Amino acid sequence: MADTTGFGENNLLVVAFEGWNDAGEAASGAAGALRDQLELVPVAELEPEDYFDYQFNRPTSTLDENGDRVLEWPGVTLWGPLDGGDGIHVLLGTEPSRGWKTFSAEVIDALTAVDIDGIVFLGAMLADVPHTRPISIFATSENAGVRDRFELEKSTYEGPVGILSVLAEAAEKAGIPTLSIWASVPHYVHNAPSPKATLALIERLEEFVDVAVDRGSLVEDSAAWESGIDALANDDDDMAAYIAQLEQARDTVDSPEASGDAIAEEFERYLRRREGRAGDDRSGPGPA
Repeated sequence: MADTTGFGENNLLVVAFEGWNDAGEAASGAAGALRDQLELVPVAELEPEDYFDYQFNRPTSTLDENGDRVLEWPGVTLWGPLDGGDGIHVLLGTEPSRGWKTFSAEVIDALTAVDIDGIVFLGAMLADVPHTRPISIFATSENAGVRDRFELEKSTYEGPVGILSVLAEAAEKAGIPTLSIWASVPHYVHNAPSPKATLALIERLEEFVDVAVDRGSLVEDSAAWESGIDALANDDDDMAAYIAQLEQARDTVDSPEASGDAIAEEFERYLRRREGRAGDDRSGPGPA
């Protein structure tokens, strides 16, 4: 098992990928904010031709500062300190389409070259949660030493995974301890960026990085995001009723006097309501 006593002490890496792991662009937004604040520079770039399907992740056409047209290709970049010394690094890019095992091996080689000694993965998932309550954040680790040090839980999730899980497994096998931080984003607003989730991830991330990340306009943007969804719900009775169900379920779980049985019963009632509603109207709000 990797030595976790110096987790990220010299070179901590923060990882986020756009795509499946990045609901509401929350994870990439948090990692990007950290990169920009620290004024990190590219340390290594992975060759996109090997890992991306350009019909799925297309290049984009932009104009540079001289007005000349340039193509920007999807890819993954490792960012590090300007002086090339120790410090926080960021791995940020688009989730690759293929070759995940080879991709992971190439990433681990790049991380070994700069002596990364701890990794924090950031992710965001669509979930049955209300936008009106604090964003749920879950921090877990598959590394027993990391769990003991930071008082984290081990994930019990079983099912399909993204590149974050593949990289985490490869890193642990290479002796680099890891932990993951995930935000739950309301699925009924999945098409819009979620500054509230980005802000929640940054607040949790600060517990593991020795940096106070500048919030910029995130606080104001979060309030505007919530107000905008409120306005939509006010004009949609079905949406408003669905959000009220989510709020009731969340408040029951968060109640200090809630017992395990009470939480389980409320969750079962919520599932029955949702199933019954789906049978009545398949077009109404439901899982994404």
